[in-house]
Amino acid sequence: MCPYHAFDEAPLPLFAADDAASQAVPEGRLPSYIKDHRSRLRARFAEGGAAAMPDYELLELILFLALPRQDVKPLAHRLLASFGQDLNRTITAPAPRLLAVEGVGPAVVQTLKLVEAAAQRLARARVMNRPVLSSWDALLDYCHTAMAHRETEQFRVLYLDRKNVLIGDEEQAKGTVDHVPVYPREVVKRALELNASALILVHNHPSGDPTPSEADIAMTLQIQEAALVLGLTLHDHLIIGRSREVSLRSAGYL
Repeated sequence: MCPYHAFDEAPLPLFAADDAASQAVPEGRLPSYIKDHRSRLRARFAEGGAAAMPDYELLELILFLALPRQDVKPLAHRLLASFGQDLNRTITAPAPRLLAVEGVGPAVVQTLKLVEAAAQRLARARVMNRPVLSSWDALLDYCHTAMAHRETEQFRVLYLDRKNVLIGDEEQAKGTVDHVPVYPREVVKRALELNASALILVHNHPSGDPTPSEADIAMTLQIQEAALVLGLTLHDHLIIGRSREVSLRSAGYL
């Protein structure tokens, strides 16, 4: 039997059954129209994968896990409408924003956050403890997965050893929609604690436009100066936008 047809329609004990309770099926088996719809979606996913499905149907499959006894198609459409018809923005949206959508409760939020965490962990596994400069595309994929759809700025530092193997990936600071505080002394201090030899700076622009600001450039040069004093190499500063990134080294700032 294909595993996608073997999902249990019973309530999942991991989640609280409080999401959109007014629309849930009280008892008994699912109505045939819901059950048949779910079977069709699962079969389509089993045969063609995510590429064979629009975002709202893929989101429905995810919502099946949180809300096993109700029609989740309307909720999938409401969620996507609330976050710009963007599946990535929907899954990575902050919990309070998700809870503001009609029909969303803790079960849906936890399911979406589990998907987000799994995606980030899988992407991170492709770059940790590997030579970063020869796995650059995987590094960019990870940075986009982790940061491209965040609604506030985040500043991360990737620490590398003498062979440019990634030994540390740490969030240094969180900020607002257009600013994040960064302290060069703390960045290089942590590099020494990890016995790192090089580093890559990464931060996102929630606006979606990765064009570096004057503050971005000035901060990068301050960290580069502090790193040089201690014999550390700053390989790059990546600014992650919604659909592309900017390398300050490639742009000529380093």
